[in-house]
Parts: sequence; C-alpha cells; structure tokens
Amino acid sequence: MARKYFGTDGVRGLVGKDPITPEFVLKLGYAAGKILVEREHGHRPMVLIGKDTRISGYMLEAALQAGFTAAGVDVRLTGPLPTPGIAYLTRAMRVDAGVMISASHNAFYDNGIKFFAKGGVKLNDEMELAIEAVLDQPMNTMESMDLGRAKRISGADDRYIEFCKSTFPNEYDLHGLKIVVDCANGAGYHVAPKVFHELGAQVITIGCEPNGFNINDEVGATHTKALEAAVVAHQADFGIALDGDGDRLMMVDRHGRVFDGDSLIYVIAKARAQNHTLVGGVVGTVMTNLAMELALKQRGIEFCRAKVGDRYVLEQLYQRGWQVGGEASGHVLCMDKHNTGDGIISALQVFAALRSLDSELAEVLSDWDAYPQTMINVRIEKGAVWEPAAQPVLAEVEARLGENGRVVLRASGTEPVVRVMVEAQDALLAEQSAQQIAEAIRQAVVS
Repeated sequence: MARKYFGTDGVRGLVGKDPITPEFVLKLGYAAGKILVEREHGHRPMVLIGKDTRISGYMLEAALQAGFTAAGVDVRLTGPLPTPGIAYLTRAMRVDAGVMISASHNAFYDNGIKFFAKGGVKLNDEMELAIEAVLDQPMNTMESMDLGRAKRISGADDRYIEFCKSTFPNEYDLHGLKIVVDCANGAGYHVAPKVFHELGAQVITIGCEPNGFNINDEVGATHTKALEAAVVAHQADFGIALDGDGDRLMMVDRHGRVFDGDSLIYVIAKARAQNHTLVGGVVGTVMTNLAMELALKQRGIEFCRAKVGDRYVLEQLYQRGWQVGGEASGHVLCMDKHNTGDGIISALQVFAALRSLDSELAEVLSDWDAYPQTMINVRIEKGAVWEPAAQPVLAEVEARLGENGRVVLRASGTEPVVRVMVEAQDALLAEQSAQQIAEAIRQAVVS
C-alpha cells in the first residue's frame, strides 16, 4: 500500500503548507501516540523529541508535544540535537519512540518529522501505514487523568558527546591535528566541535552560529565551498562538514579537496579489510559511483546496491549481516558503532582508518578515480506525469553509453523533484546526456 504522507525519511515539506502545519503535526503526534498506547500494554509510553535549529522548530515541537500528551504519552524534550543523537538516546534511555524535527539539508523554510521506534531504529513500513490510518480518524483526547506529561531534560548533549567519543579506538587520539568543523548552523553546532576537541584536536568552527534562518545557508555538507576556503586559510589538516541535522558527512583535506560519502566509505572499508575486521561487504545505492564498486571488487570486497535513502541501505545491511555502507551524499553507516548514519561518528571512523593505514585521504583513494557524474534536479508539481516522456530519451542515452556509463532516474522522496543522474567515463557525454533527459521531463510537465 502506498504511503500518503511518509516519504523516504519521515514527513517533510514547506512550513505552513500541508502537511507541515501545526494542525497536521498535532494530529501526527496524536496518531503516533495512539499507536504506542495500543501496543505498549502495562505502562505509559514515553517519547523523546529533539529538533534542529530552524525557527519553525518551536512551533512544531509544541504541536507534537500536544498531540502525544493528548494520546496519553509522556514526552521528554532535548532541544537542538543531531538526528543520530536522538536515535542513540531513544535506545539509551529505553523510551518507546524518538522523534526528530528537521528537514535535514533543506533550507530553513522547510521542516519535517522523523520517527524512531524503540531501540532507536527507523520505523518500518507497517508502523508508518498504521500511523497514517489513524490520521484519517477523528481525534479523541484522553480523559484528564490519563493525559501525558512533558518536561525538558538536561544533559542530553553531554551523553551524546560521550557516546560519540566512545566509538573512537582507545589507542588513538587526535592530538596534533587542526580541524575545521562546519556544522551547517544546524543541530550539531554545540556538540560536534566538543567531540573533536575533547579527543585532542585543535578545532576551528564555522557554521556554528544558528539564528533560526541560516541552517544550511552556504555552509555544511551540501555547500562545502566555505569549508574548503577555511581549511586552506587556516592551514588545517582536515575539514569536516555536517548537514543541518548532523547525519551527513563530507570531508576536506589540507589541500582543500572534497571527499564525498563514496570516498569515505571506501577508506573505512579498505582499512577494515586490511585489518581483517570488515564484516561481509559494503552496501551502496544506485547513486554510488561505478568506479568505487569496481575498486572494491578488485580488493575482493563484496558490494551491493540499495535504493536511494539510508533506510534502504540499513535494510540491506541488516539482511546481509554487514556493517559498512552508505551514500555519496554523505550518509555513512558503521553498524558496529551506531544503528543510523552519524556525521560525527563517521568522521571518527575515517580518522581511525587513516591512523590504521598511516596514510593521507588522497593516498588511500589513489587506486580509483570517480567516473564523472552529472546530477540535475527537475522541479515538478505533485502528481505530474513525466515518465512516458522520459522513457524514449532514456533508452537513447543508455544505448549511447553502453557499458561505459549508466543512468539513474528517480522521483525524490523528500522534495518535489525528479533527479536525473548520468555517469560516464567522459564528463561531457555525461553532462549532455543528463541535459537531454532533463529537458524531456521539463517539456512534459509544462505542456
């Protein structure tokens, strides 16, 4: 059954427009709370709610709190904290669910609601469909004696900082390293710099002055130019860029070169394989660079592709019993360290890998060069039909590329866009092919 409100990563949209309105989010909290009350017999359920730094977080936090308490669920509020921090605390505090108010890498005028089930794992399709079913029913507030209570908790950030540090090998530290940390003016601004500083690094911060409106604004994992410049200007050894909710990672070396999720996953996998600690293979997505797949296979490391979205990478990792995977966009998963993507922890695993290999980032990655990729996002109206127009052009492009490239064409699960990605050994061919497909889609949705 198709989901009406949930996308690949919760419910997301433009603030003030359905579904990101106080009214809807109130009922969303109530629907999720009602399901919890029905399933958690014998005790009153408790939910943890965190948020990033968007101005709309105040409004949506209050709406969620009202919805959950109306359903008879107790609420604990952490304030700004990265999404993986909420996942960790959901597990560590033994609460029944966790909720993160964030639109990740999107601009401040978007927001969203992400859910974690007990144990800090993402909701499965069954639970999302159950919540959506309740959303279509009338809202009946519990009797006053059964209403939930809410309170703000302190120390959540300190607990998360210590957890992140615990994932870094005891035999290593970061002394002698100068690191620029870019938190995208987002949820990691008050925790990420402390993690790297407390492990011994000299830390310089950018993107750590949120004002409610500047989240992801020309900073962070989706806008690395500021980080590249800062690393070179400060003569730093590394740059680390998180996105607005702290679950993505990009890194920059001392020369200002950017390394995406594919590169960082490869570094981690290569070190673990050399140390005989890699469990199984590596899970990527349909967007993972073909050159990375070939390089892994040359090293005897198995590789498989999942659909785009870290939830689908997680599914494959669980099914196969593997530990390492992720996306080029910066979601890096190390399942022996955390059960979700975590930008801070991923950076620590890269540092551990580099120490183990006694190499620089570029040196570790010298055995493969990424195939050029062109990505174009074509904005569409909800419900627009674009597939029939794209198919003939898609077939023509694929025939032209042959075995020396590939095309990925998909509707985004988080934004009203169709993503066109063409990968080829020849950069110009990739760009021209992507433009050709994108133009066909544009013509279809405006005609």
